[in-house]
Amino acid sequence: MKQLTIVVKPFRAEAVLRAIADLGVTACSVREAKGYGRQKGYLDRYRGSEYSTAYLPKVEITVWATDEQADALNETVPKVARTGRIGDGKVFVVPLAWSEPLVF
Repeated sequence: MKQLTIVVKPFRAEAVLRAIADLGVTACSVREAKGYGRQKGYLDRYRGSEYSTAYLPKVEITVWATDEQADALNETVPKVARTGRIGDGKVFVVPLAWSEPLVF
């Protein structure tokens, strides 16, 4: 069992969630997040004045999957989330020490 943490741009989140569901994954968690990578934020203009946006909006999707599903997700998600621009996202894969969910 593995945990995948997928960080993508907000407008690509729905497509990524559809791809996750198509691969048969039944459990995930979705959060709004802010951050930056190599793009280091950006300079924006509003009503004639410039301001810096240090943190960009992102969506963080956490998925718990079997090893086979994790391999398929690791191949599929980058293809679905890719826009061709910098800052498309990341996929982090972590093996789980306890694979049986505790029900309470």
